[in-house]
Amino acid sequence: MNNASLAITGVTGKLGSRVARRLAKMGQPQRLIARDPARVPELPQAEVARASFEDIPAMKAALAGIRTLFLVPGNAETRLEGHFATIDAAVGAGVERIVYMSFLACGPNATFTHSREHYQTEDHIRATGLRYTFLRPNFYLDSVPTWFSPEGFIQGPAGEGTVSWVSLDDIADVAASVLTASSDIHDGNSYNLTGPKALTLAQTAAIVAEVTGRRAAFKPETIEEARASRARYNATEWDLTAWISTYLAISTGELSVVSHSVPALTGHEAQSLADYLKHNPESYRHINPPA
Repeated sequence: MNNASLAITGVTGKLGSRVARRLAKMGQPQRLIARDPARVPELPQAEVARASFEDIPAMKAALAGIRTLFLVPGNAETRLEGHFATIDAAVGAGVERIVYMSFLACGPNATFTHSREHYQTEDHIRATGLRYTFLRPNFYLDSVPTWFSPEGFIQGPAGEGTVSWVSLDDIADVAASVLTASSDIHDGNSYNLTGPKALTLAQTAAIVAEVTGRRAAFKPETIEEARASRARYNATEWDLTAWISTYLAISTGELSVVSHSVPALTGHEAQSLADYLKHNPESYRHINPPA
């Protein structure tokens, strides 16, 4: 092991890998924790440790000597138990600070089911007495094109509610800034991370259509229609409930918050949907592709 005092989980994912690359460019020593080390990017001043949320002895060993843990959540149905176990392993290993990637408007009664798990994870971190910072992003701007079918429809029970999509790059910039702060300025803080504007799904579709030149529209659904339209995916009840609750959370207005945390913590404006689409044409190739 090198002299890394900062460790990151989720480094093979879209967010964790972005944060790790930013830290490497800043010359920050880091320990990259992964279930499969072969998938971890090779970065300067970075070492790799094999561990998973389920393997507590390995996680505790991977966190030995670490002062700050950047905890990127898992995506399995059992992830809450994994979060708790990893937090407990961090305490046992002597970690002093946890920066957790949570979610906007998390709470015990949040509409989006995953938000409730994020709230429980936050609560568990608070109970440890460790220093902490919670980053609470909205839904990823980068995923917007994937919400559209090949026919150009974004559909679900979202009504006229709005969502302030935020880009992965902006979230990663914030995380890198918070993780490398030279003081305890971020301790005990929770930051809502959003894009520059809250949009209805109809407005989202209109921007997609305008920028891409392809047909795109919002198709409202009832909860019953949403369950029926997704039956062909053979999703588990956990996945299906979470999927539908993403739209319901939009409909309630819980995700309409527009925060200035991205510019305040990074020094640049948050990326808009139009700008993302202009710079990432490959992201919407599946939407009404030309004949």
